[in-house]
Amino acid sequence: MQENQIKAYIQYNDQKLDVKTKGMTVVDELYVDTYFDTLENGFSFKLYIHAKQKITLKKVVAIVDCQNKNIHKIFSNGFQSWSESREYSPSEEIPNLISFTKPFMQNYGDYFFNLKRGKGKIHSWTYTYLKENQKNNIQLFASLNERTGYTIFTYDHSSQKLIIEKDCEGLELSHSFPALEFIHLNGKNNDVFEQWFNTFEIQKPKVKPAIGWTSWYHYYTKINEEIILKNLNAFSEKNIKIDFFQIDDGYQNRVGDWLDIHTEKFPKGMKYIADKIHGKNIKAGLWLAPFVVEKKSKIFQQHQEWLLKDEKGKLISAGYNPMWSGHFYILDIYNSQVKEYLSGVFFTIFNKWNFDMVKLDFLYAAAILPRKNKTRGQVMFDAMEFLRKTCTNKIILGCGVPLGAAFGQVDYCRIGADIHLSWEHQLLKLLNNRERVSTIAALRSVLGRWQLNNRAFLNDPDVFILRNNKNKLSPIQQNTILTINTLLGKLIFTSDDISEYSDEQLDEFRSIYKWINSEIENVIQDNNYYEIYFINNNIQYCAYSNLNSKSFQKKIKNTTLQLEPFETMILRI
Repeated sequence: MQENQIKAYIQYNDQKLDVKTKGMTVVDELYVDTYFDTLENGFSFKLYIHAKQKITLKKVVAIVDCQNKNIHKIFSNGFQSWSESREYSPSEEIPNLISFTKPFMQNYGDYFFNLKRGKGKIHSWTYTYLKENQKNNIQLFASLNERTGYTIFTYDHSSQKLIIEKDCEGLELSHSFPALEFIHLNGKNNDVFEQWFNTFEIQKPKVKPAIGWTSWYHYYTKINEEIILKNLNAFSEKNIKIDFFQIDDGYQNRVGDWLDIHTEKFPKGMKYIADKIHGKNIKAGLWLAPFVVEKKSKIFQQHQEWLLKDEKGKLISAGYNPMWSGHFYILDIYNSQVKEYLSGVFFTIFNKWNFDMVKLDFLYAAAILPRKNKTRGQVMFDAMEFLRKTCTNKIILGCGVPLGAAFGQVDYCRIGADIHLSWEHQLLKLLNNRERVSTIAALRSVLGRWQLNNRAFLNDPDVFILRNNKNKLSPIQQNTILTINTLLGKLIFTSDDISEYSDEQLDEFRSIYKWINSEIENVIQDNNYYEIYFINNNIQYCAYSNLNSKSFQKKIKNTTLQLEPFETMILRI
């Protein structure tokens, strides 16, 4: 790709300034440095703004002329952990939320951003890639700086152009600002992602692949000491080895009041539970959503000054959850008393209760509102740095977080939506909610974001379910979830009561030990049919996965493979 295939401009105050692709552009209020560096397999582009006086940014944009009519697929990385992320055909459309749902759901996703939507306009956050017909190579376009703001990539099929911009509207500048930095790399999937992360200088995770249990997808908030200990003891009784045992939502009286334990449910307290978990030689994990509070919480009622408000003094809702007394609200991470409170919460969890890991959820909430001197992305980065520093060397599982801000800051990270107790949540799908609870959407994101594993963090694909009760997933669907999660994830959790497992179900669980250390070489997609190429114990395999409701036939060498609806099959190749 040549230098003349890129154009760039900035908008500030009431001005639009076209800038050079390489070199310096000077006007009275500011000057802009741009750098275009040719690489062996691509290029890097950087745009720095130096304000001589106070200005207000509106847009920073680079436009790449792709000059290729053979683009077959475009990858869309969703805004945060739960946002559906997959390859799209050039003529597809990423839907917008149905309008009447926006007061309840819009803050979960990217609906705040004025994106160009419609057929043939595929947008992506932090990175994207383009894939040509009949080729294994991809063209990766990826941000080199999410600290200064979210980077959005939009492929416009009609013009064959890729628009790269920074979410920075309303940012007041009177200093130098690294406004846009990205890289383009052409090559094999694994190779270009490895090159990107090496250039990005993200430290690789130090934790190892792990297996565990979490209370949520079986008991939800209806947990207590008896239920927790019953499930804990089942692992030793069945001789199943796990690494983590995590207590989810329901141990606290209200969301936000993390140290106010529900004493009727947990009369002996949380340290007692952690000690019991450690007694089984298992690490203890605890869920919390550190940046949000519900209406009925003590913090909401007693500390309104801690809550995030807009310019008119109105409280900002982070979303709506009927299990949490409706709308829930956001703590201001720049309030010193909020930081002191959260620091005390983490100190208690780690040093008094002796938990080893925290699952930190709904993290996107911290950065819903930009500030005059900070973009949303800067706020999100500050929030993640605060969590990493406060949790010291303890293990963090991130969830509900814009992934770029989590790179190198968390140990494990959710890369898909919550699975559902059936294949799809039809109502939320009809409402175009990309962050919906959905098994099929979760699996597509796990299959789409596999390259982040062991580079940005270790991937958490959410839970698998093998139990017979309290779900509507068929045995074939359950096996597909387990297989995909185990191959493409490195934190493999369930919420099942394994004391109820049959011998066959126990054997399925034990299959995780064989496949969890597999090395993924490539994932190929075609309309909900996937081929996962991987190496396990120096042997090459392919997992053929049909996520459709109709059977699928695939010719392999001298035979025809038939996959039933929702079936996944592993074959040696």
